[in-house]
This record gives sequence, structure tokens and C-alpha cells, in this order.
Amino acid sequence: MTTQNVIKKPVTPIKTTRRGIITALIAFFIWGGFPLYFKQLAAYDATEIIGHRIIWTFACLLIVLVFTKRWQWIDTLKKNPRWIAFSFISGLIIATNWLTYVWAVNHDRILEASLGYFIGPLVGVALSMILFKERLRRLQWVAIGFALLSVVIQVVMIGSLPWISLILAFSFSTYGTIQRQTPLTAVDAMFRNNDVGADLLMVVLASRCGQ
Repeated sequence: MTTQNVIKKPVTPIKTTRRGIITALIAFFIWGGFPLYFKQLAAYDATEIIGHRIIWTFACLLIVLVFTKRWQWIDTLKKNPRWIAFSFISGLIIATNWLTYVWAVNHDRILEASLGYFIGPLVGVALSMILFKERLRRLQWVAIGFALLSVVIQVVMIGSLPWISLILAFSFSTYGTIQRQTPLTAVDAMFRNNDVGADLLMVVLASRCGQ
């Protein structure tokens, strides 16, 4: 496998495709159904649940990398050393997102968690406009307006803007912004993020054992 097959080529401008829309809808439906699963694990600590998620994802991706011999991403990071730091930061951010989400679900804060992921795309749009100088079409502005109105209605119904919603919205949007610029493919970047998560998990377990 050549390096060109592993390094993600920049795509500009980003276009909306039917495949992309369908993939996004499937992802959101799966993510939206997770509370039904996590509620069955309410007896367990959120850190323990996320720990299992990190370890098993790391193991599965490691098997994929071994069998497909996808190791060129290591050379890519050596040639782009700043992305070692960026991938570490993105790993921290997405781990915070996962942990907050599971904690919220298991503490009956599902509405606040859902609101966070509803606000997230709006934050993502704002970051794209600020950092990447993207511009919205007229109908897109209309859609954004309806989305903002929906957020305002939800906030009024809840009575405040919950910290859970803000953490989930900004962490996921920031993570997406970083991943948009990474020179790694989706699989390699995910492995790197879980590598960071696994390292953090070892630190947490070590600190608990020492208590």
C-alpha cells in the first residue's frame, strides 16, 4: 500500500452529495439510539463504560491495521509533527465528549445531551464560516434560522442553557474542525484518537489503583 492510499487528499470545495447525506443520517440515527443501550448500563460508572469503548475500539482497529498493513500514517505524522499534538488534542476533546454524553444519559439528562448535539452543527457552521471562510446560500440561511429558533424554544422550555449541551456542542464541533484538516484517513485518525484515549485510560486506572 502506498503512502498516497493512506494520506487523505484535500478536497476543496466540499460538496453535499446524496451518499454523504445518507451516511450522516445513518450516523445520527445510530447515535440517537445509544441512550437506549447506555441506560442498560446505568449501574456502571461513565468512565468504565467509555473505557470499554476505547479499549475494544482500539483492539478492533489494531487488527484492521495489522491485516491491511496500514502503517504509513506513522511516517505521515513524522513528516507533520504538529499533527502529533493536534491528534492528541482531538483525542482529549472526543474523549471528553463521549464521557459527558454517557454521564448525561445515565443521570437522566438525555434532553440536555440531545440539545447539545442539536446545537453542535450550528457551532460547526459558525467555525466553518470563521476559519474556512465558507459562505451559506439563501436557503441554507433559512435552515439555520429554523434551527436557531428550535434551540431557543428548547432552551426556554428547559429554563436555561445547560452546561452539558454546551460541552457536547463545542467539543464535537471543535473535534470535527480538527479532523477536517488532518492528513490522515478516517480509520487512521480514529486509531490515533483511541490510542490517546487508551493512554489516558491507563493513567486513570493507575491513579485509582494507587488510592
